[in-house]
This record gives sequence, structure tokens and C-alpha cells, in this order.
Amino acid sequence: MPRQAIAEAKLRKLLELNDKLKEQLEISRIPISEASRSLIEYCQTNQDMMIPSVWGNRNPDPFAEPTAGCGCALM
Repeated sequence: MPRQAIAEAKLRKLLELNDKLKEQLEISRIPISEASRSLIEYCQTNQDMMIPSVWGNRNPDPFAEPTAGCGCALM
């Protein structure tokens, strides 16, 4: 492969990398303090059904399998 072709291939790769980096620069970003504040607020306002003990009074678990009959077990 001639030197000219190698140089052109390297240049093409560098230009592609440069374009990708420019695209990443345009992505909107927020400070970590704002992101963490938003996450904390979300966790405090939305109930997680997988962690019922954290939310006080225990409601029936919507993910539990229903029990048949009276729920008694004979030993």
C-alpha cells in the first residue's frame, strides 16, 4: 500500500473520530448535583412496590402468588 493511501486512511479515521467527538459535545449535560437531587426527589415521591417495608403500613403484595383456600397448612 503506498504511503499516500495509508496517510489518507489515517486522515479519514481521524476525521470520523473528530465527527463523533463533536456529536458527543452537543449532548446536553447537567451537573451531578442536579442529577442526584432529581434522583432523590424521584425516589421520595414514587413508591417502590418491591420494597413495601420502607413505606410504612404494609399493603397486600401485588406480586405475591394468590393462596388457595384458607392458606392453612397441615403438618
